[in-house]
Amino acid sequence: MEMNVTHSLLLVFVIAGVTILLRFAPFLIFSKGIPEKISYLGRVLPCAIMGMLVVYCLKNTSLVKSPHGLPEILAVALVVALHKWKHNSLISIGVGTVFYMVLVQMVFV
Repeated sequence: MEMNVTHSLLLVFVIAGVTILLRFAPFLIFSKGIPEKISYLGRVLPCAIMGMLVVYCLKNTSLVKSPHGLPEILAVALVVALHKWKHNSLISIGVGTVFYMVLVQMVFV
């Protein structure tokens, strides 16, 4: 039993050490300045990832079968409107998710 506890503690410490090292690595590597390619990726990747997530979320939406993608369209429209209004991703995505779930669980049954 003692060996399992020791092994588990050692495992936790190794994982924590690697995590801390990975968190500090960019500061150590880019202490002289951030290369232009990395800055470019920092500007472009968030939008690309969000686009991929939208495509992934809507890929199985059927426009032929009832309700013809209406819950998805309404939820996406609400997320876009909230984000334009509040400029807060957490609020827009959270409210949009709750709105979509209400639509598919209670309205379009």
